[in-house]
Formats: sequence, structure tokens, C-alpha cells
Amino acid sequence: MAERSFTQEVEKLRLGDGDEFRGEGILAVTKALLQAGVSYVAGYQGAPISHLMDVLTDANDILAELGVHFEHSASEATATATLAASVNYPLRGAVTFKSTVGTNVASDALANLASGGVTGGALLIVGEDYGEGSSIMQERSHAFAMKSQVWLIDPRPNLESIVRAVEMGFELSEASRTPVMLELRIRACHVHGRFATKANKRPGFTLKDAMENPQRDTSRVVLPPASYAQEIEKITERWPAAVKFIQAHQVNEFFANDGDDAKDFGIVMQGGLYNSVLRALEMLGLADAFGQSQVPLYVLNITYPLIDGEFRRFCGGKRGILLVEEGQPDFIEQNVNSLLRKADIQTRVHGKDMLPMAGEYTGGVVLKGVARFIEMYAPQRLEGRDLPAAAQKASAGLAVMADNPKAFAIQAASNEVQGRPPSFCTGCPERPIFTAMKLIERELGKHHISCDIGCHLFSVLPPFNLGATTMGYGLGWAGASAFNTGETQKRTISMMGDGGFWHNGLTSGVGNAVFNQTNNLLLVVDNGYSAATGGQDVLSSKAVNALRSTNNPIEKAVRGVGVKWARTVTNTYSLTQMRDVLREALTTKDKGPKVIVAQSECQLNRQRRIKPQIKKRIAGGERVVRERFGIDPDTCTGDHSCIRLSGCPSLTIKANPDPLRRDPIATVIDSCVGCGLCGEVAHAAVLCPSFYRAEIIHNPTAWDRFKLRLRTKVIGWLQNRIERRLEGIAA
Repeated sequence: MAERSFTQEVEKLRLGDGDEFRGEGILAVTKALLQAGVSYVAGYQGAPISHLMDVLTDANDILAELGVHFEHSASEATATATLAASVNYPLRGAVTFKSTVGTNVASDALANLASGGVTGGALLIVGEDYGEGSSIMQERSHAFAMKSQVWLIDPRPNLESIVRAVEMGFELSEASRTPVMLELRIRACHVHGRFATKANKRPGFTLKDAMENPQRDTSRVVLPPASYAQEIEKITERWPAAVKFIQAHQVNEFFANDGDDAKDFGIVMQGGLYNSVLRALEMLGLADAFGQSQVPLYVLNITYPLIDGEFRRFCGGKRGILLVEEGQPDFIEQNVNSLLRKADIQTRVHGKDMLPMAGEYTGGVVLKGVARFIEMYAPQRLEGRDLPAAAQKASAGLAVMADNPKAFAIQAASNEVQGRPPSFCTGCPERPIFTAMKLIERELGKHHISCDIGCHLFSVLPPFNLGATTMGYGLGWAGASAFNTGETQKRTISMMGDGGFWHNGLTSGVGNAVFNQTNNLLLVVDNGYSAATGGQDVLSSKAVNALRSTNNPIEKAVRGVGVKWARTVTNTYSLTQMRDVLREALTTKDKGPKVIVAQSECQLNRQRRIKPQIKKRIAGGERVVRERFGIDPDTCTGDHSCIRLSGCPSLTIKANPDPLRRDPIATVIDSCVGCGLCGEVAHAAVLCPSFYRAEIIHNPTAWDRFKLRLRTKVIGWLQNRIERRLEGIAA
């Protein structure tokens, strides 16, 4: 069950010649693949291209009609290796995953694919997850393109350019016998627009044709001496072919206002940053919203390889250029300086001297850098203009701020707003796992905890404050492999999600631990989905999936590679059960690796599934009972241990209703989904009895109404007794 459904939107993929497509970038990419005659598509989900996998899943019927094979790959390496089908056959194939963690995983397969080269078009659609909204280390795909000599496309973020990039990507790959990488930033993935469609194309050469007529070419196999010849071929044949294609098809774009006097300076940018640069120029009064720029622009829709001839032509006669290149190292800037000096062109290259060396190039950042560049080369163009604050000089900017009460109010408020670290969703089944760890910590002391990629990584942050390192998806147990010694009875705890387990954790973690006879513990969080990437099914998912094989137990898999001590907890919300199995794993005399599989369905996906069902049942007049939890304000002491051990977003504080007590009390707000963890914490941690469970009944029966009236009378009578007794005491 994915994060969202595209079953209605995918019907747009059937549009034919001359129709107009309107929609989102991800859907446009899928349409472009079908128009280009793709034979097979594979990939591994991850932001910002998770939705591409979801779209392809929902469009499986359309793909099948065209003879296109689609599969969810076990990892990014698996996906990239799938492109081997294009090495010997004229089959167009595409794979997709996120960078750079995905590109890291795929790098071995990518290097081999690029070395041998391809016959059919091979396209890697990479979600460039760089910037403030990213959840990974800040690196760029550019290094992988340079390392393996894969051509890198970075299209302007509008649907026409993106669709053209997909189609041109296949053609460029075939023309140069080289895989092509298409990087899409998050804004490009989700940008909305329109383009004129073409008819979907059934592959002329099919997978069936390839299988029934097998071909082989030993010069494409990466094996000496062929591998040495392949390296030479990259430089002498494939690179020149790519340059010729890029120039002939004008893949890179030039924009300038003919007749303008601003010809002795210009701006060069990655295609994905075109909108930001144009908006900056518009705010400076040097361009309009329709792309008419008074400053010459050179848009690199292909950022690797750079085209020497185009740079020489653009830079010739110019005093300076501004190179807008997001991220570091400044690969393009270094390359441009080198090629201009070799051509004896003395145009000055500005880039990281006017823009930040690292970090996302947001609209404000680009505006400030472009304004500095214009001030240096044509200050008269900004004279007399009412410039935005970000574009003004530092002293002028402070003066504007001094006259702007709103700016000071925002700054003052930001100093008072508390940091809000990311945390688990309300009712998340992973939260009780870490609550149990905190309880065991009280008994057995602290343990070294090796984390993994996934929702469970939030345990590093408050209120749990658990975990020391994370090395990558599925590498939780591998990250603790050095701590394998018989000199102590203490054991390490390693974490892994079901997504990471099936990604590569079974081999790099479990297999490695068995082989090296570790005595430590692995806890696998099995919440039924690859929750961190959008709720896609995995091998161990309980859901029945018509296209995939599910219901493959994790415990069976670990026992299959040699784990003897393995336990499965089928309800993580049972805090007592979780605590007891953790205690057993950390104190048992049994030798060898120990694995706990902690199962409970992802609450976010569960709510997505059951909320429409509940709404339908209520609308149909059916009796529906929902559980909610609350806190008795008269009983709560204001200790807040429940919050520190649970951390649920629905558990917070409010003012104490008792005028004699100042400490705020705990309360449960309306976002509660009735998981029961807060009550479990109160019981298992021997806290306070202030928690209560309530049933909310929709469409109650006559019996329900009678019980409510009876309970109300009895409780009211008891409360009145207490009040009368208190009055007697006071008298």
C-alpha cells in the first residue's frame, strides 16, 4: 500500500498524438518513457522519486498492454544491473532510484555498465536529493557521472523540457553507446504544467525477441583485455559521439535579448536552476516571466560532458560569467576554468565567490548572488530600482530591516520558537520498541546501539536519545560488527527495518554475523511496509499483492542463514512483551547471533486504509466503536514520565485545573489513534493510574444508550457522595 494512489491520474498515460497532458512532473516522466518505446523499467523507491515507482505500479495494466516489463528491484544495485539487458540488444531500458545513497549502492553495477557500453538506450532516472529538505548526506550525482563517464542530464524544470530530456536521453545513449543519467530535483518531480503528447510506442524489438535470439559480444564483457579497450573507446569514440549529438540536437540552450548592450557578461547555469535564475533576474528588472532576459544565459541541460565549443562561443568577448552550480565540490566551475584557459580565453569565471560553496540554492540565495554579479559588471542597470531586501548591499539591507517592523517581529519570534526534531507518527508501532529499550536500560545499564536508515532512526533524537551511528540502509548490524569480543558479557544492540533487511541487511548484516559468530543482538522492525519510502510492500508484508510475492517471514529467513536464537513479537504495543524479550536476548546464556523480529503494522498506512472504511460504515448507519485514551486531571501528578517514555505527539501538557497546583498536567489531544501505548507505559513503567480508555460509539444502539444513561446516573451519584463528604469535612 503506497503513500498515495495514482489510479485516476495514470489514465492520462493513454493520451495520443496532439493531445494535451496536464499534471505533475513524475507522471510526465512516465508518459515520456512510454512515448520513447521503453521495453523495461525497474527501480528502488526513495525520495524524491518514490512516486515514480508508485505511478508505474498503478499503471501496470497500461505497461502490460505495451509489452513493457516493470519490477520493484531489491536494491539500487539490482535496478542498475537490470540495464544489462540493453548491453547486447536494442532494448530501451530505464531504472530509477534516489541519490546519493542509491547511487552509492548502484555504483559497482553502474561502473561495469558504463565500461562495457550499451546497444539499446539505457537511462538512469535519479532523484537528486540535495538541499534543506533532504534526509541524507549532502553529496551530488555529478561525481558518479564523471567517475564512470556516464552522461548527465539536468533539464530545465518544466514538463516540456523534462519530457524532451527523457526522449533525448535514450537517443543520446544509443548514439554514444553510453548509459545516460537524468537527475531530477524535488521541484522538478512535483512541478505542474502541460505538454503536447505523442502516441505511446510499443517496442519494435521486444524482450521476447531477445530471449529467443540470444546474442553475445565478448568485447562488451568487462574482462581484460576488453576492459582496457573499453577505456580507450570511451575517449576516442563514445565521448566525441556524445558531443556531436548534443551539439546537433541543441540539447543545451542559449537565451539572450538580441540588440541588448549587456553582451560582455552572462550567466551559465545547471538546467535545474533555470527557474531560480530567471526569477532572480525578473526581480531585478532584467527579465520577464516569459523568459525574455536582458542578460545572456547559457543553460546546461547536459552538465556532463561540457561542450568546449559552446563555452568558447558563449564566453568569447565577455569580461566575466557567473556560473550557478549548486553543491560542492565545484566540478563544473573547475572544468570551465580549465577549458577556457586552454583556449586562451581570459573571461573571468565567477561562481562560488559570489554564491555559497555548499547548501541548497534557494530563490533568495540565487537572487543575492545574481545581484552581486550584476553590481560588479553593470551597476547602472540596478540604479534607481526598488530592489528586494535580499538583493541589496549589506548596509542597505540593514536599513530596510530597521524600517520593517514585520522583519524584526519575525526575528524576535524565531528566537523564542523551540526546536522541533522529527519524530515518530502518532501511534507508531516503533515507539514502544524504544520505550522498552529505555526500561531495559534502567535494569541492565546502557548498551552500544547501532542504528540503520528508516523511521526507527528517529530514536536517536529526544525523548529516547538512543543510538550511536548509522552507516547505511540495511547496514545496522554491520555497523556493530567490530564489537565482537568474548572479553565482556555486555552485548550490542543493532537496529534494522524490514525495508533495510530485504535491501541488503540479510547478507551484509545477518549473514556476516552468523559467519563471524557474533554474540550480539539484532532487532528488526517489521511494520509491514517499506514505511520510510512511502509504504511500499516488501517480501514480508502481510498484505496480499497481486503483482508481488509477500508473506515471507523474516524469522524464517534469518533461521535459513544459520541464526538459532530468534524470536518474533507479534504486537509491539505490548510493552511488557517487548521488554521481556529484550531482557532475555541480552542476558541469555545461549551463544551465537540473536535476532528479535518486532511486528506491528505501520500506523500511518493502517490509518490510510481504515479511515475510508470507517467513514463509509458510519455514513451507512453501521455501529462503529473507536477507542480513545485520556488522562484524569485529578489523578495526574504532573511528573510527565509518561511523555518522556512515550514521546507520542498526541501526548502533551496543559494547565493544571487545580488552583493549588502549579505544575502542568499531561493530556491526550484529538490526534490520538487509540494505540494504547500511553496506558501500557503507565503500567509497565509503574507510573501513575491517571490513564483511562474510552469508547466512542457512532450510530449507537438502544442498548448502548441505556448503558450510557445507567453509567451516568451511577457515576453522578458517586460523585455527589464525594462532594457531600467534602462539604462535611469543610464544615
